[in-house]
Amino acid sequence: MKQLYPDIGTYDSGMLDVGSGNCLYWATYGNPDGMPAVIFHGGPGSGYSARSPRFFDPTAYRIVAFDQRGCGQSTPHASDPATDLSSNTTAYLLGDLECLRRYLGIELWLVFGNSWGCALGLAYAVENRDRVTALVLVDVTTTRRSEIDWLYRRIAPLFPEQWSRFRGGAPEHQRDGDLVAAYYHLLNDTDAAIRAKAAADWHDWEAASICADPNSKPSPKWSDPLYRMARARIVTHYFHHNAWLEDGILLMQARALNGIPGVMVQGRLDLEAPLVTAWELSKVWEGGELVVVKNADHSPTDPGMSEAIIAATDRFARPA
Repeated sequence: MKQLYPDIGTYDSGMLDVGSGNCLYWATYGNPDGMPAVIFHGGPGSGYSARSPRFFDPTAYRIVAFDQRGCGQSTPHASDPATDLSSNTTAYLLGDLECLRRYLGIELWLVFGNSWGCALGLAYAVENRDRVTALVLVDVTTTRRSEIDWLYRRIAPLFPEQWSRFRGGAPEHQRDGDLVAAYYHLLNDTDAAIRAKAAADWHDWEAASICADPNSKPSPKWSDPLYRMARARIVTHYFHHNAWLEDGILLMQARALNGIPGVMVQGRLDLEAPLVTAWELSKVWEGGELVVVKNADHSPTDPGMSEAIIAATDRFARPA
C-alpha cells in the first residue's frame, strides 16, 4: 500500500504580482532539478493544502503549489468585503498560471487538479497544451450547469434535514429558485451579520455532502470565519457566473488533450463530483485513464484514493 510521501516543507516561496492589484502566494517543494508539477487546488477559493505536495515523490519532482486569487495567502483576500472580485475569473486564473510558470523559469510541467482544480486544469491544458507533460485529475468536475444544479438542488433528497436549513437561509422569495444566486447576493450584502450567516450556512450545506460517511468531519479550516467568508464569496462568484465558461465546453474541447497522457482518479461514492463526469471525459480524451476507487467519496485521502493518486504521479515521474 502506497503512503503519502514525507512532509518535507518548502524550499522556496514568495508572492508574485499578477496585475489588477493581485499577488499570488506560491511555494515549491521537492527537488529543484526534478520534473516540474503544478497543483491546482479546489473550491474555488479553498487555497492549497500543504498535504497535496505529499502525493509526489520529492526526489523526482519539483512541486509548485499556489493559492488562487483571493484565497489562502494570496492578496487581497476575499474575506474582506471591500475586495473586488471582478478580476477574479477563470480567464484571469489561466493568465496567472502562465505568469507563474514564466516567473519560475519552467518550460513544461505536469498539471495536477482536484475538484474545481480539474476544471481549471482542463481549461489550462486545452489552452496551453504545449506546456503540459501529463494530467492527474482527482474528483473530476468541469463546472457544467448540470453539475452546479446537482450540488445545490438535485442532491437535496439525500440530505433533507440539511437541505431544509440551507434552503431556509435564502430569502423566502428565492427558496424555490437559484440558491447559488441567492447566496451570492447574501454574501455581498452590506450587513456583516447577513454575510457571516450566509457563509456559515453555505459551508454547513457543503459539509453534508462532501463525505459519504455521515460521521466524518469537514476540514478544521471550515470553522475559521475568514476562511469561510473568502471561500463562500469566491465559490458563489464562480458558480453564479458558470465560471465564465460556455456550458459543457471543457468536455467538448477535450479531444484537444489527445496526445497528452493522464489519469483520472475518482471515488465511486463521490456525491460532490459524481462519477459520470469523469466517465464522460474518459470517452473523449483518448490518453486519459479512469481509475475508479470503490467505497471512496470526495476526498483524496479516502482509503484507496491516496494509493491511486500516488501511483499516477509515480508513473509520470522523471527518475532522480
